[in-house]
Amino acid sequence: MFDVLIIGAGPAALIMASALANHGLSLQGLAPTTPDTPWPNTYGVWCDELEELGLKDLLGQSWQNTVSYFGREAATQPTRHHRDYGLFDKDKLQQHFLTQLGDMTWHCGKAATVTHTSDHSCVTTEAGEDLKAKLVIDTTGHNAALVQRSISKNPPVSYQVAYGIVGKFSKPPVAPGQFSLMDYRAEHLSAEELAGPPTFLYAMDMGDDVFFVEETSLALSPAMAYDTLKDRLQKRLTADGVEVSEVHHTEYCLFPMNLPLPDLNQRVLGFGGAASMVHPATGYMVGAMLRRAPDVAVAIATSISNGDVGEALAQAGWQTLWTTERLRKHHIYQFGLETLMRFNHRELCQFFDSFFKLPQTKWAGFLADTLSPFELVMAMVTMFSQTTNPVRGGLMGGVGTDGQLLFKSLMGKV
Repeated sequence: MFDVLIIGAGPAALIMASALANHGLSLQGLAPTTPDTPWPNTYGVWCDELEELGLKDLLGQSWQNTVSYFGREAATQPTRHHRDYGLFDKDKLQQHFLTQLGDMTWHCGKAATVTHTSDHSCVTTEAGEDLKAKLVIDTTGHNAALVQRSISKNPPVSYQVAYGIVGKFSKPPVAPGQFSLMDYRAEHLSAEELAGPPTFLYAMDMGDDVFFVEETSLALSPAMAYDTLKDRLQKRLTADGVEVSEVHHTEYCLFPMNLPLPDLNQRVLGFGGAASMVHPATGYMVGAMLRRAPDVAVAIATSISNGDVGEALAQAGWQTLWTTERLRKHHIYQFGLETLMRFNHRELCQFFDSFFKLPQTKWAGFLADTLSPFELVMAMVTMFSQTTNPVRGGLMGGVGTDGQLLFKSLMGKV
């Protein structure tokens, strides 16, 4: 019998599988496509996060000129982040983990049901095949195949949505050599559009006269329509006198920011989107998976070597993935997200202008979820003290509306 069965073959699956393989565990995988099927989406990360992991060679491109645009004078005075940003080379990232899996057994299909005995779990595929392992790990994303989520009261699910184009343009849509994290300039929008949910441009110079431009809705419930984002992107480009000359790739991105946490008592362990690992306030996840997979693998390998089976083995993984400290931070981030979604365009710009004036260690730690709960709270207090009155009012109003999230943070529970 195998030690672990991994459901899925995307980044979360390969990251987790390679971490487990480093401990010599026997692995099998189940997915509707082969694990070497190219990944469709673009994955970005701050370069220093990869440096700390020794994985900077997995970057395809990086930028030193990283900026955002907030406030009335944004056009002439961008916020300069003084921090390098990069895009993964998707093929290199995928191959890096595949080469660590050796002769891992892969099955083609989708998981239909799972049953548990005292010492193993059995996943039955849609085709009727039974696959047994001491532990099952579901990495199939936010529409998880097997992971069950908490039924406790949660805010409505909010989605980050983006529509983007990789291609060539009549003139550069961003400054040559530049990466724009969040461009909230909105002179191209009508008064009616400006009064609606804000969107921003995420854009970069890819080299060789190729650029990536993506109109993004940070978070909204229900999700903003792709057609709205496409229309706003076109208006933004037209207002700058930019025309699309060639389209090399069109990107559609949609994922939930604040899914309910998984039931931490279940026998199936989740990882990635299936385990609600998306940062509730930013949408980042790949860096978190790279940082957390080794610790989860150590916990699982240790538990197996100790002879643990069934619930004890699953708990070793869940308790490492969702510690009390991490649960507390998760609820604080959820509170922040709910507050951000109530801000209008001007207030949101004021918020981010204040946020990025924090010391870089603070805002970087917030984005990466590497601050302790105390450090996170102190960063929020500092920002509150130096932001505008409208933003302070919105944050205080959030306490009345979403105070239960802060209470959950104090309790450190799902």
